Amino acid sequence: MTTATADHKPDPGGLPLPANTVNGEARRAALHEFAERARFETTAVSYLSRGVVLVIGDRERAVPAAAALKKAGLETAVLSNRPAPEGQITVSMTEDELVVAQGAINECSGHLGHFVVRLEGKQGAVNLARDMQFKRDDFDLILDLSAAPVIDIQVPPPGYYAPSGDAALERALAELPEMVGEYEKPKYFEYDPNICAHGERGLAGCSRCIDACPTDAIHSLGERIEVDPYLCQGGGSCATACPSGAIRYVYPPASHLLDGLRGLLRDYRDHNGARPAVLFYSEWGRSQLAGWADRLPDTLLPIEVEDVGSVGLEVWLAALAYGAHQVWLLVTDGMPGAISDVLAQQLRLAREMLAGMGFEPDRIGIVSAADGAPTDVYENALGAAAGFAGFDDKRTNVRLAMDHLYVHAAKHKKSVSLTAPAPFGEIKVNRDACTLCMGCVAVCPARALSDGEDMPRLTFIEANCVQCGLCATACPEDAIKLVPRFVYEAEARSKPRTLHEEEPFNCINCGKPFATKSVMARMQQKLAGHWMYRDPSQMRRLQMCEDCRIEDLYLKDGGIEVYDKPANTDSSGGSE
Repeated sequence: MTTATADHKPDPGGLPLPANTVNGEARRAALHEFAERARFETTAVSYLSRGVVLVIGDRERAVPAAAALKKAGLETAVLSNRPAPEGQITVSMTEDELVVAQGAINECSGHLGHFVVRLEGKQGAVNLARDMQFKRDDFDLILDLSAAPVIDIQVPPPGYYAPSGDAALERALAELPEMVGEYEKPKYFEYDPNICAHGERGLAGCSRCIDACPTDAIHSLGERIEVDPYLCQGGGSCATACPSGAIRYVYPPASHLLDGLRGLLRDYRDHNGARPAVLFYSEWGRSQLAGWADRLPDTLLPIEVEDVGSVGLEVWLAALAYGAHQVWLLVTDGMPGAISDVLAQQLRLAREMLAGMGFEPDRIGIVSAADGAPTDVYENALGAAAGFAGFDDKRTNVRLAMDHLYVHAAKHKKSVSLTAPAPFGEIKVNRDACTLCMGCVAVCPARALSDGEDMPRLTFIEANCVQCGLCATACPEDAIKLVPRFVYEAEARSKPRTLHEEEPFNCINCGKPFATKSVMARMQQKLAGHWMYRDPSQMRRLQMCEDCRIEDLYLKDGGIEVYDKPANTDSSGGSE
């Protein structure tokens, strides 16, 4: 623990940052003012644990651990996770009156206060808690001593312990008795299904949030997703990866974080601070950052967040627009791979967008303990500090930041190519293959595609496209190709443009346009010679709109037509 001195006081995050220079004093003042504005309200998720714990593992190791927990006051049972003789589930009692079951696990899922364990039985899955006569259907806690964890995900649920060695087991045995009572944690996310690009009309689209979640809290419901708030532990990578903003991180909300960031940089400048840089870190990185405190530039402004995985592209770009000369994220050794992958993708994307404007791509970087403390800070900002307010819509935040940076760009290219997957881009349409069936319009969740109403025209607004791929999946002619890129010019990005159009085919009876000439020609070509269309009046009716077709049908034979279907013939020409 570092002792604070007159020139070396902890900042509001508890870091012992030097303040014996003009920049150091400006940093201290700005961070204190930032802390005053940092409060916000959020909803909570509650857990209730009554102290019923299941110990899973070989009997020789699990029984002593269960006995220790029972001695500490927990209601304890043991599961030897191996098939019982003849497939039977057996339940016995030890001399210490510990209930021990043996059987193969069919399901083990849940969270603190509600773990459901089912075993394979002869008549189907058997609820273990009920079978062991606990007078309930679940367990509050699980201590898993199996060779391979039963719940094998990157971040296990709250209340689940799978210690990998003797020291970790001792820590678990000491902590488990404390896990009794009611607990609360923040609800970290909000979900808007109306802009979700996961699926549409039975077609699969974006699954980036599912891939990015290290806690297995997000599941597909077909066209939409579901997030389990009890499994979610605030990694934030789902919101960072989401291209549309359907999942929003709310601890804190983006608008609150960005407004605080803008105020922090403004206050730093107002206190005569120069060359500000921003570093985001989490509670897990606090000790690492504290160890670097004396080596950090006095221009570096550290901001603690719940998890750096929740801080994505829109925040980094906004920080540069607000006047930061550089942005870093501090990652820890234990960061789940799913979060690391998302941050790497976001970093590549941000650097491509910066480089396309002629800015140094390493204005944004990721540092770890192995890299050492960041030291160098660029002398110049990317332009005058922006003053736009933060929004809770991530695409709006990206647009505002990029529009501001583009004004000060060294290069004024129209667009830059991006590496897939990217949340921005256009679609290319093969006009020779496209029939303007508008199947792509029907499934587009972002309203990037629209029809021409009474005209056969396909229109596209690039600013709305999230590159989910639903349009390409829906196209029956395989005529659509995704092209990830970012268009810098705001007008070009937002202006509707025509991807494909044709002359309409008008109803031969009333003149109403209802198809394209190419589609009609293709239909007539395919149906020519078909026995149902050998009568010229039947082919003529094909060229009518729906209303006229029905009217014509009922004018002839009272709406009933008799077709003389030819008899089926075999290869020798004989009738069946």
